[in-house]
Amino acid sequence: MKITDADWKLLDLLRANARIPTAALARTLGVSRTTVQSRIERLEKANIITGYTVRLADTIEQGQVKAHVMITVAPKLSPRVGAELRKLVEVRALHTISGAYDLIAVISTRSTSELDNIVDQIGAIPGVERTMTSIILSTKFER
Repeated sequence: MKITDADWKLLDLLRANARIPTAALARTLGVSRTTVQSRIERLEKANIITGYTVRLADTIEQGQVKAHVMITVAPKLSPRVGAELRKLVEVRALHTISGAYDLIAVISTRSTSELDNIVDQIGAIPGVERTMTSIILSTKFER
C-alpha cells in the first residue's frame, strides 16, 4: 500500500497524540470526519498502524531509570536473542546497529536494582557475548 502525503500528515498527528478526537483531526487536515475515519481504518487494515500506546506523564517518566544496553551477539543468533529480548517488558526498543556492538536495547525500570537485574537477564540469554550499559541521566526531548 502506498502511503500518501495526507496519510503521513495524519500519522504525524496521531504520533503526537493518538487520542486526538476525529473531529479535531478532520479540522486540522481540512477533510471530513468520515474521511479521517476511513483513512485510519485503511491504515490499520494495511498494518501501517499496528497499535496505540500509553505515554506516561513527565513526572512519572522522570522517576524511571532508563538505559541503553549495547549487546554483542554470537554469529547467526541475533534472531533468537531478539526474540528473548522481546519477552522482557522493560526493553522498550531494540535496534540493530553498526560498530563493535550488534544491538542496542532501550531499557526502562523503576530502580537501579531492577535495571541491574534486567542487565543480568540479558547477559544470561544464550548467544549474548557481551553487554555495555549506559544509564540515561536526562532526556532533553522525545517524540
